[in-house]
Amino acid sequence: MTELRDAPRAPAPEGPPTAVLRAWLLRPAGPVPVALLAVVLFARAARVAVVFARGGMDNAFVVHAGQIWLGGGAPYTDRRFLYLPSAVLFAAGQAALPAAVVRVAAPLVCVALIAGGWWCAVRLFRVPARSRFAVLGLLGLVLCWAPVGHLVNLGNWTAVSALALPLALLLADRGRWDLAGVVLGLSVAVKPLLLPVVVLLVLARRWRALAWMVAVPLALSLGAALIMPDPGGFFTRTLPFLLKGGDGLMRPFDSSLPAVLPRLGLPPVPAEAVALTAAAAGVLCAGLRWLRADPGPARLTDTAALLMLASYLVSRPSYDHYLVVVVPLLVAGALEADSVTRSPWFWVALVPQVPQFTFPQLDASTRRAFKDAATLSALALVLAVRCARSSPRWPAGPDVRSPRQAPSGTQPCRRSTADTSGAT
Repeated sequence: MTELRDAPRAPAPEGPPTAVLRAWLLRPAGPVPVALLAVVLFARAARVAVVFARGGMDNAFVVHAGQIWLGGGAPYTDRRFLYLPSAVLFAAGQAALPAAVVRVAAPLVCVALIAGGWWCAVRLFRVPARSRFAVLGLLGLVLCWAPVGHLVNLGNWTAVSALALPLALLLADRGRWDLAGVVLGLSVAVKPLLLPVVVLLVLARRWRALAWMVAVPLALSLGAALIMPDPGGFFTRTLPFLLKGGDGLMRPFDSSLPAVLPRLGLPPVPAEAVALTAAAAGVLCAGLRWLRADPGPARLTDTAALLMLASYLVSRPSYDHYLVVVVPLLVAGALEADSVTRSPWFWVALVPQVPQFTFPQLDASTRRAFKDAATLSALALVLAVRCARSSPRWPAGPDVRSPRQAPSGTQPCRRSTADTSGAT
């Protein structure tokens, strides 16, 4: 027994397993993982360039609308052009290029936008861009999460929003709110997917940023409307087309609650009521999350992500690749102690979107919306619960007033970087 007691012991671990893992993930990735990621991203874009003539089906719609306008016609005669008049300017830019260039450039740009959005998201959380977490995280999203592949296959302009939202939040976290508003405005001018972020600017009381977000697409749309035939087609044809849920091609893939619940037997009017109630609850929880003004970028990301998810629940159409705007942003904060990704239910919600995941009766592409709606609803619920509860690390609703507004005899509290103002 004495010999056993005197025997040399194994060295104690340097720290908790989570701390050791975090330190390992923050180290540089090395050349092999970086090269592997580059090959995977290039191969993903190359496949679309080989298979699809115009860089993806959705990209082909906007290129066609741009060609109509360059030919002197009204772009809204194509009912699948679902964007603001300002988007015609960007569509015409693609239409003016040779078809062979668009075929190669569109998927490459789409992949670059997704990668750029991921880079902004990890930098928002102060994670080095060459770290193992950054490299392996993007590799995992591309290989193990179907919506990224669907977005690249379609060449959908949602990729612009996938870059714009993390970039805008990164700028806001650095105090450059006005520039963030410009970025959001340009994104809305291309595709109005990020309109719900207006609520974040209102909650933050960043009125100049809000003005930029509204003025940029408005000015571009008015300018484009002056040089195109029948700009009112957006109101007379496009909006009614969207409010009716599109057509037979779009409806089977629409994962919003007003589209999915009637397919399950619920009448349209109650389905709309359920969707509106769920979306309103999401906005309320996002507001509660903002009011819990704890330091760090999680306040920005949680609020913005929940606002986007709430809009997906009720807006039509709503597709699985819209989640590429939200999920990478949340995954980038996985190293934070109070991240929503620490909940196992977050990852359970993503399981239906794993490639080759099958479920009885849902294998047909026209039934995929049921899996997409399950993921969307579960993600919104998990994040809403996380936003509504009080943080275990920070007290709910701390005083976030400036030092001049703090009561006399008290020390001003520490303010979030999201609240610090800065010149742009």
